[in-house]
Order: sequence, then C-alpha cells, then structure tokens
Amino acid sequence: MSRPRTSRRLAFAVPAAFGAFALTTLPAFATSTPAQTATSRTNGVAYLKSLQAADGSYAGSGLSSEWAFSAFAASGTAVVDVAPGGDATKNARSVYRDLLSTASWPSTSPVVTDYERGTLNAYAAGIDPARVSASRNLVADIYAYWQTAEPGYFGPSGNFNGTIFATLALSGARTQAGGARVPQSLTDALVARIRANQHNDGGWTYQKVEGSPTGLNSPGDVDMTGAAMAALCVSGVPQTDSDVVQAKNFLKGKLVNASGAFNSLYGINTSSNGWGVSGLNACGINPQTGDFLTGLGKTPIDFLIANQYSPGGGFKYKPADSSPSSYSSVDALRAVAGGGFTATPPVPVTPGATRWVAQPSFTAGTATELALSVDDGAGNLKVCSVAFTPTGTTTTLGDVLSAATSGATPSGCVTSATPASGTGAITAVGGKANSGANTWKVSVDGSSFAGALREKVINVGDTIALRWGA
Repeated sequence: MSRPRTSRRLAFAVPAAFGAFALTTLPAFATSTPAQTATSRTNGVAYLKSLQAADGSYAGSGLSSEWAFSAFAASGTAVVDVAPGGDATKNARSVYRDLLSTASWPSTSPVVTDYERGTLNAYAAGIDPARVSASRNLVADIYAYWQTAEPGYFGPSGNFNGTIFATLALSGARTQAGGARVPQSLTDALVARIRANQHNDGGWTYQKVEGSPTGLNSPGDVDMTGAAMAALCVSGVPQTDSDVVQAKNFLKGKLVNASGAFNSLYGINTSSNGWGVSGLNACGINPQTGDFLTGLGKTPIDFLIANQYSPGGGFKYKPADSSPSSYSSVDALRAVAGGGFTATPPVPVTPGATRWVAQPSFTAGTATELALSVDDGAGNLKVCSVAFTPTGTTTTLGDVLSAATSGATPSGCVTSATPASGTGAITAVGGKANSGANTWKVSVDGSSFAGALREKVINVGDTIALRWGA
C-alpha cells in the first residue's frame, strides 16, 4: 500500500473561484512572531473552508480532504461549525458522519489505514470513533487488522505505516472524557514495534525494517519520523526517552540553515515539514527554539509560513510551485497551529451544537462490532473485532464472549469461556482458569479492571479488555 500522504495529495482540488485570491504575494522569510502564526492560522482556516463541497462534504468520491478536520481542530475551529454558506444542515461533521456510517465506506477493498484515517478525523470532528452509528465502530474496524503471527502490528507488517497510524489512532483518539481507550498491554505492544523499527540514524520510514540490518542502516525520512515520534508520545512515552531524543536529533540534522526547512527524502517541501513539526508538537518539543532555530535564525515554522499565500491562506507543496496544494495546506496549518496528527474537538459556536456526537445505544437487529483484547497474563495478547447482532439496546459480556468464539476477526481471540451461559464470574477463558488471586478481570473504555462477570452490561462502542492476573 502507498503511504497515506501520497493518495491524499492527489485527491485534492482547488476551487477555481478561490484561485485568484490564493495566488497573491507570498511573504518574505522572517522569524515567525506570535502575531504572524495567528494570522497564518486564520488565513489557513479560511482556505480549508473554501475546499468544502456544496453538499458540505470533505470526503467521498472524487474528494478526500477530511484530514482538514485535524487542522481545523488544532486551529480552534469546530468541524460542526464549518458549513457551506452557513447552512448548518450541511455542516462538515454531520456529512462526514453520514459517510462513515454507510456500508459501502470506505471501499470494497479496504485497508487498515482507511479506518485509522477515519478514526483520527472523526475524533477531531467530535464524532466518537467507536460510536459513529449503530453499525459503525472504527476502533473495532482497526482491531480486525491485528496480526496474530506478529503481535503489535496492524495490517501487513511490511507496510509499517499501518502500525504507526494504528498507534496514533488508538492512543490519540481518546474517550470523550479524555481517558485512554485501549489497555496498556496493547499500547505497550505497539510501542515495542515502533521502537524495533527505528533506523540507526534515529528516523523511520513507512516500511518495516525490524530484524533487517540492511533496513535498519537505510536512511529514515522526515515524514514518518514525525508520525512515529508522535505515536510514541501520544502513547505516554516522554520526550526525554532515548528513542524520542534520537528522533529529535534526526530531524535536527535535516534542518536547512537558510530557511528552517527539513531536507526530506522527497526534497524540501511543506508536507514533510508539517509532519516533522507535528511530531515535535506531539512530544511537546518547541519547533521554534533551541535545536530548531538555525544559525541564521530560521525555524521550520518560518519555512511553512514563508510558503503560505497571504491573504489566500493556502500553502505551496514546494517553494518553486506557483499554486497552493490542498494536501500540503492541511499538513502545514496543523503544524503551525501546534497540532499533532489529531486534536481534541473545540467547543462549537453554532447554537445547539454539541462538542461530541455518538450513537447512544445498540439498535436491536442491526449488525455491529465491538473491540476486544484478551491478555492471558503470560505475554500472549490477542486482539480482535467481534461481530454480532444485538437483540436489545445493551448486551452482556457473556454474550460478547460467546459471539467471539465464532465471530471474531482475526479468529482465535476467544476459543471458549466458562461458564458458557447464565450469570456469575467468568472462571476461564480459552482454557486458562482462575487460580487463587489470579482471576479474569475486565475493563471497558480504559476503566479500572474489575472481576469479569457474565452479566456485566456492555454498551454500544465499548472497548473491552480482558486480563488474567491478580
């Protein structure tokens, strides 16, 4: 699979009516002040708003620019407030939620990064990604791509970007209350794979290099280094961690003294710069001071703003280009606004609009999925999406485990659960039985682990973690 950034750049189109306005004079290079970055955000938001289709969409056939949602959120603009001509019935959030809810989305041949993209942008738009609709649970969709033979990878391991973006999505798209959604054991597995794929120069690429001396000695790229270090930091790894420090030093080594740009494998461009800066932002590393202020007083933010049309707001892809790139404008604005690869949705200003929207309950008779992980306490973590059809507005843990024995993707997540019916404590899962203080416990949406009871109520979109231990 190609890197996420490639297909997105090709999908953008600049509205003709906006072109003349966009192609006004670029500013001269200068160290960016708070006032300049504020102006950049304002103009950038205006440009991204101009990309909205007349029906309110930012994603769909022929148009795929929903990454704008992460830039809007980072810039303080609620996606529900973005509506063509001020028509709130066509606001971008509602239209996107409707799209995600359709059975045909994302395609007839989906890949894991489709669901990761959906998760990151739904979250930024204020749509709970696990509760998009009665039938759509994006977290469960991602769980279905867990690689049983290579735990910690999501999607084919050779396309390592799938695992990086799984980490960004599962760790970055937190619960509505702001807590971690997935269990620590899953986060640890993801972090371990990211560490194992760091190149010897401190960077990463979209390809797997774990276990390959040749791959590990190959050069990293700015783009995926930004994404990978962001994935580490949103997973709780501190900026002082040695792998994060190596990544920071890798980016520092790519700085161009005269402009503040990062010299990437794809040449000097705003998209790579944006991804690198977003990685720094996610780790709380200031991209305008210290290691990222060149000897000539330039920073990566300076480079981005220098390639933004003013007052048009769009950003060039490369300095020699003569028109703005919609894709690059998203990456650059998100970075200038201080964002990582998603952002908590701002409070909307549209009267009556809520910060979050979410499916409130199961719909009886509507097939759906739940995200489930099973940790046997011996280092054997299983992750799967459980497909079932609820018979009421809630279900039970016992019913979910029963469904998992035959309806899990990947299969084998749960081979058996004891007791198989009734109520009471779950005494064994997959043949592993309770033993003294070591018993099966359950957590939902990152809650504290407690004794696993068959009758425990499970609601729509709950992310379920089972763990054996004291």
